[in-house]
Amino acid sequence: MEKLSIKAYASRHKLSIFNVVKMTKSGQLPTESVTENGKDVVYILIDDAVENKVKKGIVKEGNNEPYSLRKENERLKKEIEKLKEEIAVLKNRV
Repeated sequence: MEKLSIKAYASRHKLSIFNVVKMTKSGQLPTESVTENGKDVVYILIDDAVENKVKKGIVKEGNNEPYSLRKENERLKKEIEKLKEEIAVLKNRV
């Protein structure tokens, strides 16, 4: 089992440090806290099984936006089309 700091893990997986911290706080990544020079340093424990599980979670999360956002986006696109048609009608009157 390999140990990596949060910063090293983030750079290895091309993630932001903030996202890695969120993953450690939520329990998605196994961690170990070690006191070095009077400071608590958090290390992420690397294992093949954990890596595969996390990669699948990252891919799922990155590609899908929430259903409600997609629905709202569709509604707004329809609203824009209606407004464009109204503007065209008003331009023809003037």
